[in-house]
Amino acid sequence: MASQPNRPSPAARYLVVFAIGLLVGVVAAVMALRALKERQDPFPDALMNVMARQTQELKATAAANRCAVHDALPRLQSLRAMANDLETAFPGLRDDQRFAGAASSLRANLDQALAAPPSDCAQITATLEKIGGDCRACHQDFR
Repeated sequence: MASQPNRPSPAARYLVVFAIGLLVGVVAAVMALRALKERQDPFPDALMNVMARQTQELKATAAANRCAVHDALPRLQSLRAMANDLETAFPGLRDDQRFAGAASSLRANLDQALAAPPSDCAQITATLEKIGGDCRACHQDFR
């Protein structure tokens, strides 16, 4: 008697087809997610993250009792420079009076802080409270 050739079982074929389908599905999902991410503008999030980091560093400076003008001034200058780009980062809110008022108030407070830089921890804390108030005003309305 001749031996019959071993044929793969139907379950093995189904497993291979399932694995290929799973791989194609994962690749398609990754491609779709990347396409959706490409549509999003990273600038607004990046601007908010950098402004938050500068504010955190300013708070850390005050907490560490390093409250000389040369410690706070670079952070305030960075915040002021980034505040110029708020309308650019959020073009859909450019014409909204609440947004324009909050952005303008933030810039005015930063200009005031740069005109007379805080020289002690109490002044830095007061400046941070003003900045935080401006940020909260905007975030409460638009977040």
